[in-house]
Amino acid sequence: MNVEWFDFELPEHLIAQTPLAERTASRLLTLDRQTGRIGHRSFTDLAEYLNPGDTLVLNDTRVLPARLLGFKPDTGARIELLLLKQLEDNRWETLAKPAKRLKAGSELWFGDNGTGGPLLRAVVESEGEMGARTVKFHYTGIFTEILEQLGEMPLPPYIRTRLADKERYQTVYAKHEGSAAAPTAGLHFTSSYLKQLQDKGINIAYVTLHVGLGTFRPMSVERIEDHVMHEEYYDLDENNAQKIRETKERGGRIIAVGTTSARTLETVAGRFPEGGIQACSGWTGIFIYPGYTFRLVDALLTNFHLPKSTLVMLVSALAGRDPIMRAYKEAVEREYRFFSFGDAMFIY
Repeated sequence: MNVEWFDFELPEHLIAQTPLAERTASRLLTLDRQTGRIGHRSFTDLAEYLNPGDTLVLNDTRVLPARLLGFKPDTGARIELLLLKQLEDNRWETLAKPAKRLKAGSELWFGDNGTGGPLLRAVVESEGEMGARTVKFHYTGIFTEILEQLGEMPLPPYIRTRLADKERYQTVYAKHEGSAAAPTAGLHFTSSYLKQLQDKGINIAYVTLHVGLGTFRPMSVERIEDHVMHEEYYDLDENNAQKIRETKERGGRIIAVGTTSARTLETVAGRFPEGGIQACSGWTGIFIYPGYTFRLVDALLTNFHLPKSTLVMLVSALAGRDPIMRAYKEAVEREYRFFSFGDAMFIY
């Protein structure tokens, strides 16, 4: 299957650079998987498509302020690090820019401790491809508190506008820190709207998947089957596993909020092929593209994704490539806002 089959024209002005003032004010494109019918609604109309007994599954990961701006003390050269994956002993996998200046043994300083030294010091341990660097941090105090003080939100590369309020790149239910990017389909919800859905009889369940930067990396292969997905850490506790089990047992629908929730649910389903899913955690590199048969996910709320991205392939696996390409063409014609701060799409 060729990657080019998932390409489409996207005018740059449709890439949303800032969030709307009200989270629930976005538009909603709906796509019926059975008929291919496309609808154009407001996000709050989502309630009309949900039935009592359905369960919305939300990803409660919290984005780390993982973008660090510092310098090399020996040359004064400015350096940027993006934290991707925590390892043991204060070591992290990172993405560095400009990476060519950072060889093994290079030292980096971040912040000012008031006595001429840094609040946070890093030493490069090893070099990887495409700017990847493994570093070890040295500091006094609590790392997450230092990160909150020094770090910036790691907005995707296609967003060039500085974010005024860090919390607008967090979901209102964000809980477990560890993501390098937000699960953006969840940004549309407010606490009051979630309560409104619950009052209607819609159940809420949570999974955790810490989103990695690989989500935004372009595919470098021609054949989809040759692509290797990045791995991300996920967790499902027993309370939420029970909610999902009971929903399926009584015939309700499992509605994934975002591709990260969908990937987590399908990973879990793969661990329990006979059904009756249980609490579990681990690393997933699941790659969902057309030909895949969904086991748990019945419907999906998502944003609009990059051309030729693995996320366009995932939604095409759920709804079919041709219906998705038609829906995206219509979204462009009607000037929907795309990507992280953009409008929403409901596939049911």
